[in-house]
Amino acid sequence: MDSIRTDLAVENYETAEREIDGVSVTVASADFDIKITTVEILDESGETALGKPVGSYITVESTLMKENAPLAHDEIIKVLARELGELHKLPRDATVLVIGLGNRNITADALGPKVTEKTLTTRHINSQLPRELLGKVRAVSAIAPGVMGQTGIETGEVVAGLVSRVNPDLVIAIDALAARRANRINATIQMSDTGLNPGAGVGNKRMAINRETLGVPVIAIGVPTVVDAATLVTDTIDLCLADMIEETEKGSEFYEMLQSLAQEERYHIIKQVLEPYAKNMFVTPKEVDAVIERLAGIVANALNIGLHTGITMEDVNKYSHDLAN
Repeated sequence: MDSIRTDLAVENYETAEREIDGVSVTVASADFDIKITTVEILDESGETALGKPVGSYITVESTLMKENAPLAHDEIIKVLARELGELHKLPRDATVLVIGLGNRNITADALGPKVTEKTLTTRHINSQLPRELLGKVRAVSAIAPGVMGQTGIETGEVVAGLVSRVNPDLVIAIDALAARRANRINATIQMSDTGLNPGAGVGNKRMAINRETLGVPVIAIGVPTVVDAATLVTDTIDLCLADMIEETEKGSEFYEMLQSLAQEERYHIIKQVLEPYAKNMFVTPKEVDAVIERLAGIVANALNIGLHTGITMEDVNKYSHDLAN
């Protein structure tokens, strides 16, 4: 049976609706109602239960991510930069390769390429930095390799070739994701130390980009920009069912029938019904163009601060402006 599609570890945990052996979850908050959820998958039992590799998954959520809210964005950037530091423990002379995955010609899939455009790259000038910046700026390179439909080459193969040539100490892969809940679209950022499978959220099977395939640690950063159409219909029906259950006499045969239909079963039925009309359809909000630009700026500036100890919050907007011109 098809399961409801999501790339977010926190959503897999929520779907379980119970404590899971081998999984640890902590929740914190920051200003502007920012929510930080850390899901630690500790062993094989947790891996099997959530369908994700062993590792750390940090989810930062705020509805203000997609709004024109500069002060909130500054706080989100600080939180992301701090959490990024928790995922990697690199020496100051380490080199980092940022990979922007996705198709820049499809707005909802263009997050990765747009992040690389705004990332402060320094590998080419690292040996020429003034003495004041030595030890404060890492050697960072960034590239958007495109997708297999554009290049005819598996993206993982392109990345593996770059890694063998550039020899980074860390790879950071940026990609657009799929979410289970519509309210998380463009309002959530997930970071993990497990790498990723490009296109997995929309049903594409591609070569994994992780430590096993590349030979170096990989941090994955993603934003859910789409939701499965069948999921939206399922959520709508869930609301209708909840109202019907409220109005139905407890203990009645109809009440028991409504309660017994599991969410996964409803999703499977709805997906089958939609298949002839909306096969493999994913939905994104109409304002996605402007929102992707904001999200790319947030992620890129979090990288700029998190990777370069000499870059401050006051610097990032200036660097971003210079990079855009």
